[in-house]
Amino acid sequence: MAKISPVMAIPLVVFASFVGLALVGMGRDDPESLPSAREGAGAPPVVLTDFPGKASFDDATLRDGEVKLVNYWASWCGPCRAEHPSLEALAAEGLPIYGVNYKDQLRNAESFLAELGDPYAAIGQDASGRMALDWGLYGVPETYVIDGAGKIVLRFAGPITARVLESTIRPALEKAATAE
Repeated sequence: MAKISPVMAIPLVVFASFVGLALVGMGRDDPESLPSAREGAGAPPVVLTDFPGKASFDDATLRDGEVKLVNYWASWCGPCRAEHPSLEALAAEGLPIYGVNYKDQLRNAESFLAELGDPYAAIGQDASGRMALDWGLYGVPETYVIDGAGKIVLRFAGPITARVLESTIRPALEKAATAE
């Protein structure tokens, strides 16, 4: 019987590990969701620089008694462009949406809003990405449903499509409204 040398066994062990991780990942309830340690906790501090010509927001804004969204976006983000009509629709319904412009050039961000519209009740810039780190951001777009007390009810990573709006965002907004 032929013996396998330890050096030859390494690729087999690595392959078996990948197969095991894939099987564990496939067993998750929602393969599109990413875990968030922030859900159920208070929103982290708002530390932003002003977005010239736009209203800004702070920690007190997130705890003003109203349900709201905090949306991280950037002009260079293709999925941000794709989700923009959904944000515009929510804003037209009267939902306050607070925008965090993430690691973007101001001129590009201004052009993005001029072209697509501005659904935000207020906007700030996170040019360094520091606030995003505190919030646990994976990437843009990313949206947080915040209840009136400033607690994160849902963190959604990815673009808000019509399907996501109905299946995920609206139920979270309802949950946030009843939490008050």
